[in-house]
This record gives sequence, structure tokens and C-alpha cells, in this order.
Amino acid sequence: VGIIDPAKVTKGAMENAASIAAMILTTEALITDVPEENAPPMPPMPEY
Repeated sequence: VGIIDPAKVTKGAMENAASIAAMILTTEALITDVPEENAPPMPPMPEY
């Protein structure tokens, strides 16, 4: 298989990070989940 070159791995990671950053900057939008302010409490767990 071969030896992985650390510089090549770092270069690929930096290229991917720059690509994501450029995409976010150009779209000017980001999709996230908005948490509910008054979420109902979880029901109690049954005891075994």
C-alpha cells in the first residue's frame, strides 16, 4: 500500500477546509437546527 506522506495529508486537509470556507462565504447562508425554547420534558424511564 505504501507510506502516507504527512505533508500530502496536511495539504489535502487545508484544501478541503478552504473549499468549505469559500462555499460558506459565497452562499451567505448556513443551515442549522434552531432549538425549541420550551421543549417538553422527557417522559420518565420505566424502572426494571
